[in-house]
Amino acid sequence: MITAENLTKRFGSHTAVDNVSFVARPGQVTGFLGPNGAGKSTTMRMIMGLDRPTSGSTTVNGKPFASHRDPMTQAGALLDAKAAHPGRRAVDHLRLLAATNGLPAKRVADVLDLTGLTDVANRRIGGFSLGMHQRLGIAATMLGDPQVLIFDEPVNGLDPEGVHWVRGFARARAAEGRTVFISSHLMSEMAQTADHIIVLGKGRVLADAPLNQFLRAAENPNVRVRVSDATVLGSLLAADGVTITQTAADSLEVAGLPSHLIARAAALEGLELHELTPLSASLEEAYLALTDEATEYRSAV
Repeated sequence: MITAENLTKRFGSHTAVDNVSFVARPGQVTGFLGPNGAGKSTTMRMIMGLDRPTSGSTTVNGKPFASHRDPMTQAGALLDAKAAHPGRRAVDHLRLLAATNGLPAKRVADVLDLTGLTDVANRRIGGFSLGMHQRLGIAATMLGDPQVLIFDEPVNGLDPEGVHWVRGFARARAAEGRTVFISSHLMSEMAQTADHIIVLGKGRVLADAPLNQFLRAAENPNVRVRVSDATVLGSLLAADGVTITQTAADSLEVAGLPSHLIARAAALEGLELHELTPLSASLEEAYLALTDEATEYRSAV
């Protein structure tokens, strides 16, 4: 489990993380989302004891990470996939980490096999692709067989096969009862991976909820309607505050009116309804709506 309580980090006059509190629980993947500059990476560094909070605290499995006598058996973190000497062989990189942390040497073979790197174990890291770097970083996180896994943008730059592999890896580790904490900018991927969502904006928590609850809260009020006479139904529904868009000869998209009132109007007129579908927001739509005012860096249109 990961906890953050009133976590704040200032760099001079800039507040990167502002009174952040949350819990990431075992048995689920927690997606940690937010625009660039929101404070995600700084928060992860504080969890791992790499940055000292200005105030507040974090714990991993009930204690500050640096207080654990055997830290790699408590948590593994991939914060920078390129943080390995390019001239070293992959197997030697992992052997060094195992030896310096008092971990059994046999774990090296285990994690190489787990991440699909056994066949390239003797290659030098400098010749690795980005996907292989990510797998090696994930192998390092698993050396101590920890109950907490922290990944900062683990799918950046990966091809579809690599993205699919990371998703399956995260889901499998959560199914084993581990705490999996992942930051990402890929909303479509988080929608398939995360059970719980935490969203930061300008250093503050904007949302902290199960994925399905987060999406329901951002539900699009529009309703898609297919009916025997879309023109007639559209004229019946026209009213102040109601927006009607005819999307096909037999289809409407209606905003500002609940489904049951649309159905009642069609029934009273004797129209045949073929579809009546409330349109739910995607994770990307919900995220963009929530973070619109919290985005510090915008591209010109």
